[in-house]
Amino acid sequence: MATKVIRKKAIGVDPVDPVEPAVTPPTHDAADTAFLTKPKLTSKSKKRDIPEGLWTKCPKCDGLIYDKDLDSNLKVCPKCSYHFKIGSRERIHSMVETCSFEEMDAAMESVDVLKFTGAASYEAKLAAYRKKMSMLKDAVVTGVGMIGTHRVALGVMDFQFLGGSMGSVVGEKLTRLIETATDRGIPLIIVSTSGGARMYEGMFSLMQMAKTCGALAYLAKQRLPYISVLTDPTTAGVMASYASVGDLIVAEPGATIGFAGRRVVEATTQSELPPDFQTAEFLLKHGMIDAIISRLEMKSRLSTYLDFMMAARRVA
Repeated sequence: MATKVIRKKAIGVDPVDPVEPAVTPPTHDAADTAFLTKPKLTSKSKKRDIPEGLWTKCPKCDGLIYDKDLDSNLKVCPKCSYHFKIGSRERIHSMVETCSFEEMDAAMESVDVLKFTGAASYEAKLAAYRKKMSMLKDAVVTGVGMIGTHRVALGVMDFQFLGGSMGSVVGEKLTRLIETATDRGIPLIIVSTSGGARMYEGMFSLMQMAKTCGALAYLAKQRLPYISVLTDPTTAGVMASYASVGDLIVAEPGATIGFAGRRVVEATTQSELPPDFQTAEFLLKHGMIDAIISRLEMKSRLSTYLDFMMAARRVA
């Protein structure tokens, strides 16, 4: 192809300077230039939401745990061993031999003796929690079951029912459980998780502290072992009564254990508290509890303790 040279006389330009030839650009097929146009991505598919109840985020390590894996691991994080809260029925199932638990006083219910009123009446709160937790009438489940080869009187509190607070029914059910252990000559285990005495019942709830400890004194006279298991959280009136007077006191890792809240203690003592204050690890270090046991090992360890503590009675 011949190249045509065009010369123009530009104003202010020396005509002696050479002018570059104008080159006609080559032609391209449509197929060659297709890649120059950015295609539009038109996807009609929408992002799928993850259904609820499949995954749980660990508050300690931020890991995502498949709910079925978490349940099979007794609600203990497989990555960091964080212990999630569990209900009383789940805990009983994880501790006793299959189909060996016989519940006591299952129909016992609290009543609003003081006719307490506030943002909502005590009676209304009780009704709401009973409806929400159809398997529970109050904050504790008591009964007799087998742990290993030992028949034990077992009481398990449930934090999901009014914060595991101790009212007249909780105190009465635990007292009857302690008396059952004393009469039958079997060891006693109480698993505690509570925010303290139930203030809706006023002085009646505080009386349960002395009532349960009085029953435990009779158990001790019979030289029967009492193992207290502290879980997250165990505080206030419960910790100040039967939860802290066990022959053996054990706790789950990381459990919050104490009487008054951290801010109250700091304000009262006018001092800065250590970061691990009122934790199971802090109490073990200072001799307030005897051992820290993972939930995964709780059943086997309790069985071992009972073998030792009941050995003298078997010989006799």
